Amino acid sequence: MSRRGLLRSAAFGAGAVTLPSLLSACDSGPGGDAKTVRLGSNSSDAVPKKAFADAFKAYGEQSEEGRTVKVNTVDHNTFQENINRYLQGKPDDVFMWFAGNRMQFFAKKGLLHDISDLWQDFQGFSPALKAQSTGEDGKQYLTPYYYYPWAVFHRKSVFKEHGYQAPKTLDEYIALAKQMQKDKLVPIAFCDKDGWPVMGTFDYINMRTNGYDFHRDLMAGKEAWTDKRVKEAFDTWRRILPYCQKGANGRTWQEAAQSLQKKESGMAVFGLPHAGQQFPVSEQDDLDFFPFPVINPEHGLDAVEAPIDGFLLAKNSKNLKNAKNLASAKDLLKWLATPKAEDIYLASDPNNIAVNSGADTSKYSALQKKSVELISGAKQISQFMDRDTRPDFSSTVMIPALQKFIGNPNDVDGLVNDIERQRKTIFAAD
Repeated sequence: MSRRGLLRSAAFGAGAVTLPSLLSACDSGPGGDAKTVRLGSNSSDAVPKKAFADAFKAYGEQSEEGRTVKVNTVDHNTFQENINRYLQGKPDDVFMWFAGNRMQFFAKKGLLHDISDLWQDFQGFSPALKAQSTGEDGKQYLTPYYYYPWAVFHRKSVFKEHGYQAPKTLDEYIALAKQMQKDKLVPIAFCDKDGWPVMGTFDYINMRTNGYDFHRDLMAGKEAWTDKRVKEAFDTWRRILPYCQKGANGRTWQEAAQSLQKKESGMAVFGLPHAGQQFPVSEQDDLDFFPFPVINPEHGLDAVEAPIDGFLLAKNSKNLKNAKNLASAKDLLKWLATPKAEDIYLASDPNNIAVNSGADTSKYSALQKKSVELISGAKQISQFMDRDTRPDFSSTVMIPALQKFIGNPNDVDGLVNDIERQRKTIFAAD
């Protein structure tokens, strides 16, 4: 998520396995141990992996039936790029995934269990969260767990040392980048080896330039990529590219975030976890952010990118064809929907925001509190390109297109013509 479907080793239990194992090893057949819930996880980085382990351990300790969670952790990118094969094969009972369009896509294909019965008793979730967890058929399929904002991250100490001020407009952003170059910093940490990181930059540029409504329709396949408004967004991006780290298509997001942590770069457009998880605990308080700057005053800072992550039940899990196993899996989701479950997770990973209104926010860091303010003040919230559009369009079209643009930003007409040709084919299938 590479998100290009390249098969590579994945961490599965104790050993490294190839993707075929992901599609078969977890299935024990119907009537298996109803006290063991099998869960597919893409949280392969150390911080979230430990936080989830803490949460699942707590679930087992409070379970009167003695239930346990067996977690199959798979490399983040491999999991996401092969989710379609995974769900159509022999998936785990429960798996981690995203709200919005990407959830709705698999619900429409009949690959998810309806959990509307659980939602009747869920507490602390806003109508907006419920909407993002609802399929096109009006049924709920996702138990939301946390969300996080995308913004422009930087180190307070670096800004203080050089006297930098957070820019409010695109011109100020570029002026700051020029000054960082003079100060021997790489202005903007930049990466796209994983295929998805630069999507956040495009989303913000498009929403700031053309507004949320146009961006939403573009992601839904309702607008043409050859529209002059899209070309304007790419032209704006070209103004920023000279200040970005070179060789982005060969750099992972972890490497880019680490360059920010090492004070080699001055800024980075990331989600809160992507920046925060690469900073040691002793340096967490030095991390800060500002909203992606205004491009068109008509749209200002109206939109914020704030993806929601959660848990779903896989319809093709053979274990869940057994009523007792299904009840066990639903019991886990019921617990994960509680404030306590979120509190336990966030105690080990303070780089996300709880979705349940009953969660304890008293221990939130300054960065978490600032994140809540940013999101609560937004007029519109987007989920991220690879969640707001069809997964096949995101993976097969947009990943290579944006990587091509980064490698050669001078042929915008050719780029958008190619995207549009493929958009017509893919969305015509609906």
